[in-house]
Formats: sequence, structure tokens, C-alpha cells
Amino acid sequence: MKALQGVEGRVEWVEEPSPACDVGQVRIRVAAAGLNRADLLQKAGLYPPPPGASQVLGLECSGVISEVGPGSSWQVGDRVCALLAGGGMAEEVVVDGRHVLPVPEGLSLAEAAALPEVYATVWLNLFQLAALKPGEKVLLHAGASGIGSAAIQLCKAFGNPCWVSVGSAERLAYCEALGAQGGVVRNDDLDSLNDLGPFDVILDPVGGNYAALNLKLLARDGRWVLIGLMGGREAQLDLAQVLVKRVQLLGSTLRNRDEQFKADLFSDLGQHVWPLFAEGRLSPQLARAFAIKDAEAAFTELATNKVSGKLVLVIDESLT
Repeated sequence: MKALQGVEGRVEWVEEPSPACDVGQVRIRVAAAGLNRADLLQKAGLYPPPPGASQVLGLECSGVISEVGPGSSWQVGDRVCALLAGGGMAEEVVVDGRHVLPVPEGLSLAEAAALPEVYATVWLNLFQLAALKPGEKVLLHAGASGIGSAAIQLCKAFGNPCWVSVGSAERLAYCEALGAQGGVVRNDDLDSLNDLGPFDVILDPVGGNYAALNLKLLARDGRWVLIGLMGGREAQLDLAQVLVKRVQLLGSTLRNRDEQFKADLFSDLGQHVWPLFAEGRLSPQLARAFAIKDAEAAFTELATNKVSGKLVLVIDESLT
């Protein structure tokens, strides 16, 4: 099979051995694969896959099941999307059948490729780890990103007013159209977030240079969920604020979680989140689809940090 590899800072569509389909697994003929910041890091040699995971790029995909291993309830021909530790940017992928969900009714396979990673990330971090309760206020840094786009919609669906920090006025308008209450443009005045808080939960892919501000913005018993380090890995904090406010700092990753953890997470998504697509309360926010031959251009666009929503690579146009 053909697959996309990160090689010395560039991407190459190369020949790879086709993986075997074992007990409980399914083989998916890939239609499209979502593009995530983790793929940018892996391409640059900064984020290797977990031990045992595919070296092929891609943490999510959509497609049609072409083979079913013993013990799986899926059927050949089912239209699905999947969460992966790697391997999604390929002509086919083999994955634990418990990490697969049906394509929501009314969505294309290209749109479905933009769902698994971001909705799994948001559900895990806001609703499971941070135990977000209806009515609690949320701040989303990088609010126009794929994760931010999903988080805004889920906050709206579950009764949580949310605000964002973004990179431009246009991206702020995009977030407000999705359901955000408002927010700030980071190059203008991040400190004006103080006028919008305090916040019960902050979802933070930035880290470093936002850390001190986050502590100021959190309400008593606030939860700060750190999911990335776009702003650096070091920060100086006033720990007295952590004590006085009873702040919880939660570091969270998804890619290196074990199989059962992801299976339980996907079970929750199927029960609580997936029905909202059919009801029209959630949408994939697909910004642009690139053909696989234009993969380098897709990675370049994502690296600009100006994308509102998600980018996907179309692997098999005949399926989408």
C-alpha cells in the first residue's frame, strides 16, 4: 500500500507493507485523513509515535471497512471514521474496532475524517478530566483551531458559556458564529480576558507564556487543562494562587493512552456526542480538503496557524 511518511522535514508518499488484520480489528480502505498539529510535529521529527504504533502520519481517518477480524461486530462496507495512534494517511489502515464510529448521518467521508481526534480530545479533557458542569464558564485558547471549533460547539450543546483567545478579528467572528460568547485577539490585549472571567475551566494548547495569565483568570476550584506547548514548556508561577484558589492543573495527552482507555472514550462519544450530529447541533467545520498529491501544501497551510476549523487529505477521491 501507499502511505505518507515524514522524511527529514518533508512528506513523501511511499510504499509500505500492508498490516495484518487481527482479532477485534478492522481494515479500513481510507477515503480521507484529518490533519493535526501532531502530524506537523512528527513530520519535523519532534513527536515520534508511541512504541508499537505505525510510523505513518495520521491520527484520524474515514473510509469504508474492507475486512473484519474475528470478534468484531463491524461489517464489510460500513462507512466509518477512526481514532489512531498513527497510520491514517495511507491507502488502508488496520485499527481496533472499538476505536471506530459510524459516519454521522448526512456527512461525507471527507467531513467525517475531521471528527475523531478533535471531538475525542475535547470530550476527554473538558467533560471527563475537567468534569465540566452545565453553566460553568470555559476559556478556550486557540479557539478557532480544530479542537477549539469542536469545543465551542460542545460547550454550546451542553450549556457552558465559553470565550476564546484567537489570532485575528476574523477568527474571533468565526468563533462567535459557532457559539462563543466572545473573546480577545491575542496580539491586542490578552489581559482584557480578566474582564470576561473568572473561568471555571481553561483548555490550553499554549502553555508557557500563557501560564501566569491562566492562574489569574481561573475561578476558585478552577481546572486548567494543558494539552499542548505552542507557547513553550517553561513558566514562572505564583503557587500561592494555586493554593488559595484550589486550582487543579491537569496535563493531558491522548495519543499514548492504552487501547481500553480509547475504547471507553469512543464508547462515550458514540453515546453522548455522535447523536448531536444527526440533530444538527454539531458540524465538522471542514475548512479545506487537499488531494494527497498536495500534502506538502496542506502541511504548510496548517503551519500558518491561520486555519479556522480542520484540514483533511483526500486519499481516495472515489470514496468521498
